[in-house]
This record gives sequence, C-alpha cells and structure tokens, in this order.
Amino acid sequence: MMTLSRRRFLHVSAGTLAAGALTGCATNPVTGKSEFLLLSPAQEVNIDRENAPHQFSADYGAVQDKALAAYIAGVGTAMTPITHRPEMPYSFTCVNATYINAYAFPGGTVGITRGILLKMENEAELGALIGHELGHVASRHTAQRMSRSMLANLAVAGLSIAIQDGRTRELVGGLGAIGAGVLLASYSRDQEREADSLGLEYSTRSGYSPEGFIDLMSMLNDLSGSSDRSQIDLLFSTHPMSRERYDTAVAEVRTGRYDRTRPIHRERYMDNIKSLRTMAPAIEAMQHGDREMAAKKLDAAQEQYARAVKLAPTDYTARMLLAKCYYAQKKSTEATVQVKRAVELYPNEPQGHNLLGFIAMNNKQYEQALESFSTYEKLLPGNPNTIFFQGYSYEGMNRRTEAAQKYRDYLQKGGSGEYGQHAQNRLAQWRL
Repeated sequence: MMTLSRRRFLHVSAGTLAAGALTGCATNPVTGKSEFLLLSPAQEVNIDRENAPHQFSADYGAVQDKALAAYIAGVGTAMTPITHRPEMPYSFTCVNATYINAYAFPGGTVGITRGILLKMENEAELGALIGHELGHVASRHTAQRMSRSMLANLAVAGLSIAIQDGRTRELVGGLGAIGAGVLLASYSRDQEREADSLGLEYSTRSGYSPEGFIDLMSMLNDLSGSSDRSQIDLLFSTHPMSRERYDTAVAEVRTGRYDRTRPIHRERYMDNIKSLRTMAPAIEAMQHGDREMAAKKLDAAQEQYARAVKLAPTDYTARMLLAKCYYAQKKSTEATVQVKRAVELYPNEPQGHNLLGFIAMNNKQYEQALESFSTYEKLLPGNPNTIFFQGYSYEGMNRRTEAAQKYRDYLQKGGSGEYGQHAQNRLAQWRL
C-alpha cells in the first residue's frame, strides 16, 4: 500500500482542522469523557473501506474455505451488539497470511491471520482476541492516534496552508492510499491495556469463560519471549506486549468478578478449524521460509516454500511466496510459473496480477505488464503506484501520449520519490 505524501497530508489535515476545529470534541463511547478528535465516525468508516482491501490483499486475501470464514465471522458478529459502538459496520475476515497477528481498522473491519488461529486452542481464546480488536474500535484508538499525528504536524506547519488554500476538504478525500503502516501503527501501552480490559468484558459477556482471555494472554506472553522473531515482530510492533501487561490482565480475571465455570468450547473450536489444522505442516514451512527470507538466505527459503507447495499444492499463499522467492533470485521463468498457478487458484485476489505485471515489466514484456497492472487496478483501485507502472508500460511500448497521461495522473495523486522524478523527467523531455 502507498503512503500519503507529507505535503499532501499537511494540506488535508490543515483543511480539515480549519473546517472542523470548533466541532472536534467527541464523547469517548467507552469512558464517557470528552476528547478532541479530528475524525468523525463516518470518516473512520470511509478510511476503513478504502484501506482494508489493500491490507487484505497484502495478506494474500481472505481464505477461500467458506466454512472457516463463516465460523470466524459468526463468532465476531455475535459479539458486536454488546460493544460500546454496536452501530459500526463490523466485519471479520480470516486472511491467508501465515504470520501471527490480528488487527482492526477504525470502521470495524477486523482481520485475523491463519497463523494466529493455529496458535489458539479454544473458542473462548478466539473470543478474547476478537474482543480485544473490538476494544480498539470501541475506544476509537486509531482516530486518537491519527488526530494526535495531525495536530503534531499542524503545530509545525501552522494553519497558513489551509488559509492560503481556501478550500475545505474532507479528510477521507486524501486518504485513499494512506496505508496500513499508518492506520495499523503501534498502539500505546495504555491503549493495549484498555483493549485488553474490553476484550475480557466483551468475551465474558458473550458467554465465554475468562480462562480464554488468560489463555490468549499466556500465548502472547510466551511468544514475546520467543527467539524466532520472523512471525511475531509485526504482532508486537502493533500490539506491544510486556510482563506488566500480562500480569495486569491476569490480575483482573482473578478479582472474582468473572464466572470461570463458563465454557471455553475447545472441541467446537478444533472442529471448526480442522481444515486449517490439516494445513499446519505447510503453514509451518511457509513460516520457516519467511524466516530464511528475512535472513536473506534465499536458497533455504526456496526449499521451505517449495516444501509448502508440495504439501499444499492448491494453496495460493504458498505459490505466491515461492514465486516471490524465485523473483528475488531473478528466476523469472520459475516465478512466472508459480504466480500464474496462484492466479488460477485465486483469480480475484489482486496481488498475483500485480506480481505478474512486475515480472513482465522487468522482462520488457510491456503489453503483458500493462494487462496485468490494469487487471490489478480493476480488482483493487486506489494504489497510485499502479498508475505509474501503467505509464511505464506504455512508455516501454513507445506509446508516449498514453504514458504521459498516466504520469500526469500519478503526479496529481501525490506521486513522489524515484517514480515521481521519472514521471517529471519524461513529461519535460516529451513536452506532452
């Protein structure tokens, strides 16, 4: 996913502040206290809808196992009426990624990876995990973080940008590609403790034993001390863990306010993730491959990904990871074979088409590249880089008029850096 340029961010932020500073106070749904927020609930939803699809594609799309998807969605949906923001358009998606994590976008879109599902052992634990993510949405933690960031930028830039610009802009108008790197950035420890407390409340009010919450916190605490960081660094970069956080959570359960005789539904959980558990050896191979890739041991990574493909030949993620590994080794023929098979397995997931475009572009097969990038754009609009790559493909085909238009479009959307410089140079050179 792309990130919003700093200059554009300041324009959007300043415009929003100028338009709504006097109405920026909102009541926190959880605490009941008034706080200064620059995002309305409607803007949270719009930002969510624009960005969540990009993150899901980066995580290799939603699982195609309809029974597993329905189970995860059912557990989450049953919990939403008891949250502090039951009116939000919640959704719950199990994504194909094998790293260990779960995340929530500000409008209520929750993603849960296959990796973390395999680490849990009962439905009460899953309920606590989902409850934690619902806690972030209920407390408007992303809106709080983004508002602070916008204010910090405005403290430096001042309101002159908005005054000189003279235009009021909707915040969401410029955030179509802000990126999960901003939206899913690290929560503070206070926010994590608040989400923990709400996760316990929501899961127990949904009928689960608080033992599920303890199981979740124990699993996270154990992972935080693991020496294998390849699968958990992202988890703890967005959800900081500490012994203090663990002790606080366990102490809350032991206050006696929660009924520890309620069910954890271990058998029901295991039955519903049975298909995923059969995938465990292949997922573990992918995780090992990720570790080797992170260590830049490409041959070892290739071996692990190839093993995953052998164990699970119809798994889209395994094929994509092997294709990326081949691509990193400049083995374009082998990469193309794998990514084409991945696209056959999951034709409506955009990332495969994007990778096909890169491979074709690097092989100077510009017509094929343009076709793949155009398919990607159709399936997942809103990534400015795609416009640049379409322009670059047109340029390779010596179709300067079309290339120039794409480059102009890219620059108008805030394109910068190496790609922006290339676009500007070509427009100046061609005088189009």
